[in-house]
Amino acid sequence: MLTLSSLLSLFLLFTPQVTGAGIGVNYGKMATDLPSPFQVAQFLSQNTIFDRVKILDSDPPTIEAFANTRLAIDVTISNDLIPNLINISFAKHWIRTNIIPYASSTNISRILVGNEAISTANKTLVLGLVPAMQNLHTELVSVSLHHRIKVSTAHSLGILAASIPPSAGKFKDGYDTEVIKPMLSFLKATNSPFMVNAYPFFGFTIDTLDYALFRLNNGVFDNETGLVYTNMLDAQLDAVHSAMKRLGFTDINIVIAQTGWPSVGGESEVGVSMDFARDYNKNLIRHVISGIGTPLMSDRTFETYIFELFNEDLKPGPSSDRNFGLFHADLTPVYDIGILKPEASQPVKSAVANPADPIPANVKQWCIPKPNTDKMMLQGNIDFACSEVNCHPIQPGGNCFNPDTLHAHAAYAMNEYFQFYGKNSFDCYFGGTGIVSTVDPSYGSCKFRS
Repeated sequence: MLTLSSLLSLFLLFTPQVTGAGIGVNYGKMATDLPSPFQVAQFLSQNTIFDRVKILDSDPPTIEAFANTRLAIDVTISNDLIPNLINISFAKHWIRTNIIPYASSTNISRILVGNEAISTANKTLVLGLVPAMQNLHTELVSVSLHHRIKVSTAHSLGILAASIPPSAGKFKDGYDTEVIKPMLSFLKATNSPFMVNAYPFFGFTIDTLDYALFRLNNGVFDNETGLVYTNMLDAQLDAVHSAMKRLGFTDINIVIAQTGWPSVGGESEVGVSMDFARDYNKNLIRHVISGIGTPLMSDRTFETYIFELFNEDLKPGPSSDRNFGLFHADLTPVYDIGILKPEASQPVKSAVANPADPIPANVKQWCIPKPNTDKMMLQGNIDFACSEVNCHPIQPGGNCFNPDTLHAHAAYAMNEYFQFYGKNSFDCYFGGTGIVSTVDPSYGSCKFRS
């Protein structure tokens, strides 16, 4: 029988990053005796199934620590910098100081402007949020990094005026048209996701505990849609979807920026225990990798970031706020949810590059699919790459149309993407299905760029 970690490994191998699926973790550092960022980066990339990390700050040494790990990294700008980022010169300085020096080796996927800024109700932060995001994107365009580094921000569910039933979801008056609608327009134009911090822990009652923990329950019926909800997270996500739909946006991906459950709390805190934390996070992962989506978004997968990597004992507030961590400071698990990788087999020597051994700069490189890659994965890679680069040669009549196979067409498309965006190793990742080769895959009149 496959273990959860084995299932996760298979899922992450055969799910391209471009679909929006993936399991990540939030990495905060408000704690004592934590390992160095380099140790954390190596541990996460080598020992866990996580394929992405959301750093809760923009500390340059931390960004640099994730170089050559292939983990997708989200970088978070603190709320207090939002007013400064309204100034385009400051945005330019920030990009050139915090992103450009590391972008060639660290797989930075997003810049997140603040966290739950709208929920602060601070007028300066709220009104400055979208202009700050726009300025950062403008600077990414100016250095040709906008194709792989997106700009977004994470929201509390507190921005909703209504969420029960999910079909009644709507944003708070005033914020909806003045701030959120322009933000959604920006996200759609830049192909960036709407990110939410969704915590059933903060919404459950003693009667809805099983519903919050993905356990067997009677479900919750939405009279408006006739749909039944079997867990609270789906209901929260569909409430966000309904709110976005009211503003005319239905095709923007939703990312779960934070979700989790504390393992320790104060005596007066209900529903806090290690068993509940383990059940929530383990069932969360099972649900996310199942690909079944939500009742209103059955065709979607949700990139998800568990909160959080470590317990943060230096945080203020109730005890539970300091105990959401999956790992102790010595990198041993607080509880087991199947996220540690099984022992990896020894790699087989071949004509493709070993990621641990960088290819000399003067050696030509091509990006090709790994042997035996699933057909659905190959098609997904083709669709994504060809949405970004010219794939006319693999169209009927093109020099690379024959052989008319998914593997051959994917090889051409993936290589075009890899070459176009600078031959960075992570531009050949394709959810773990791409690999860099030093053998020219060109044949006959079909020439692969190098």
